[in-house]
Amino acid sequence: MMWHLIAAVFAGLGAAGIALLLRTLSGKRLPRWIIPAVGGLGMLAYQIHAEYTWFEHKQQQLPASAQVVASERGEVFWRPWTYLFPMTIAFEVIDRESLIGRQVDDQRLVEFIRYRFEKQAMDRVTTRPYLMNCTTRERLPLNESTGEPRLDELERLDADDPVFTAVCHTS
Repeated sequence: MMWHLIAAVFAGLGAAGIALLLRTLSGKRLPRWIIPAVGGLGMLAYQIHAEYTWFEHKQQQLPASAQVVASERGEVFWRPWTYLFPMTIAFEVIDRESLIGRQVDDQRLVEFIRYRFEKQAMDRVTTRPYLMNCTTRERLPLNESTGEPRLDELERLDADDPVFTAVCHTS
């Protein structure tokens, strides 16, 4: 967060410097207010760029074994441009190297952890363990503290579901 603030300040200073140069080259025919106005636009442009590239930046930081299985795009009311061009505000990842597979009777079970990244003032990462029955395509959340299955949240997935594909076709 601190680095984004520093980068925004330097983007504003750079844009203000360009406006100052343009004002000087025009023989001071451009008004003086153009310098802080262009500086502010430079800071705003940097911030918009950082918000729209957040998803790609986070993906580059993930290990090669991580697979993005879902992403959410949305609008934020204090960012009016997101109503025209929604930005990615969250995504979910499964690390294929941490899958724990086992065979129980004739059922193939895989235990995995889903990581959810959310874009907020400070990026938020939450985890949740699951148990996937690859034979019946059923996903069952596990209690995070005890590891017990939460049977009331059992969910059957489609064969083309990205989570099912990532968990059952790679383990």
